[in-house]
Amino acid sequence: MNKPGDIHQRLVNLKSLLDRINRSWATRDYEDLMQFFVEIFPGLFKAERCGIFLTNTDSEDIWLKFGTGLKEKEIIAPRNGSIVGKAITTGQVVIQGRLDQVAGFHQEVDKITEFTTRNILCVPIISIVGNYTLGAVEILNKVDPEDFDDADVVLMGRIVKFLALSIENNRVSEEIIRISRGMHDQITRTGEILKGKHRFIAQSYPMRQVLEIASKIGPLPVNVFITGASGTGKEVIARLIHESAEDRRSRPFVAVNCSSIPETLMESEFFGYEKGAFTGAVSSRMGRFEEASGGTLFLDEIADMPLSIQPKFLRAIQENEGTRLGGQKIHHYQFRIISASSRDLREEVSKGRFREDLFFRLFSVDITIPPLCERRDDIAPLALMFLDEINSRFNKNVMGFSSDIMDLFENYDWPGNVRQLQHEVERLVALTPDHEMIPMDHCSLRGRSAAPEEEELDSLSLPEHRRRTEIRLILKALQKTKGNKIQAAALLDITRQSLHNKIKLYKIEKSLGPTFPLTEG
Repeated sequence: MNKPGDIHQRLVNLKSLLDRINRSWATRDYEDLMQFFVEIFPGLFKAERCGIFLTNTDSEDIWLKFGTGLKEKEIIAPRNGSIVGKAITTGQVVIQGRLDQVAGFHQEVDKITEFTTRNILCVPIISIVGNYTLGAVEILNKVDPEDFDDADVVLMGRIVKFLALSIENNRVSEEIIRISRGMHDQITRTGEILKGKHRFIAQSYPMRQVLEIASKIGPLPVNVFITGASGTGKEVIARLIHESAEDRRSRPFVAVNCSSIPETLMESEFFGYEKGAFTGAVSSRMGRFEEASGGTLFLDEIADMPLSIQPKFLRAIQENEGTRLGGQKIHHYQFRIISASSRDLREEVSKGRFREDLFFRLFSVDITIPPLCERRDDIAPLALMFLDEINSRFNKNVMGFSSDIMDLFENYDWPGNVRQLQHEVERLVALTPDHEMIPMDHCSLRGRSAAPEEEELDSLSLPEHRRRTEIRLILKALQKTKGNKIQAAALLDITRQSLHNKIKLYKIEKSLGPTFPLTEG
């Protein structure tokens, strides 16, 4: 039987192989081949120009992607009202002359390319494996003689077969890369699950509500904004939303922490750059927008995005397109945005530090993750989950938490939230010998709530008022149930174990005296 460690190592090896596959494929090689066809066709047919149109596999669009004088601009041609649209729709060759005297889509293209079209030979590119059209080739302005003829049609018919082979090979390669990236992400997620990173705890009522909202909106194509203090698990919720959408879970989840990127690098981080765009740009690099295509872009600490980049960022997500630094080619984006912040973004808008139009564009649904001190029923399960994960990561066998430690955990306020709890368990596991329970003397936490008879403070301290409120409510519930802990826990909407821990922590049994002896049932 394979051990989890063996499986993980195999996954790591496969992940490394997929990384090499991704790096080895260069779209530029295919684009150079298409540009080579564009350059040789005019001389071959004694014409002035050439354009290669490709159909979009996900829509009805026809794109002029490669052409003489195009300068990396992409132009969409209509299916109705254009010569290329007619050729692609009918699958038939189209020859037409005297176009300089006829209005049509060709004149719109002429304005962009600063050219005058007189005659055209348009040949559809038919798939070699199926009866569908991949695109079309247009040869413009035959010079000698002045009209295209059947010989041109025959010659182009032989050549477009090679074009079709190149185009389909590229599409298959892109699909292989897409699948490999999906497998890469799935392997990463599987490895993280084996290491305990994506196990989700939602025993408390507030977190069950968060999980319910996340599960409802996950499959829907809406942008989401997550609010919560640092360390509450905003990225974990974002990943759950991403993975609950069947059409996105195999696509990339790209996480960007906006607070960690210098303002001068923000544009190149999101839009990417071409080779030579600036000093040090020794090769081209796609931006986060391109990386997230088809999947989810997670923007953590979005409130820290500089105002200077926000207008361009807004336009990119409105138009679903943009250009790399140093480039002219338009890249098209299609992704879901999940943004998050530990600050009140509405307040940032009111103070002029965040654009209002971008604020409304970023999300349709907002989720608030409560701090750990407001979901205490999650503390013990989270601590046990981290213990299991850290034992495995450290190759240790620490047995568990002493009752004093668990009491402290459940009643500590955790200003650093789940992240602080994880780091504290990590520290305790590191300091505790194998096969022993974690003792209190290794714990670094401070600010533990006092027992009822230890102090009576008149202060505005929220922890102190919470302690007093918990004691008062527990006493009231126990008095109402005449000491029955199961019934009292139900009234308090907490688990029996949680009530037991609080009774022990606050020494409540002494406060009750002999009037209401505590019972389990």
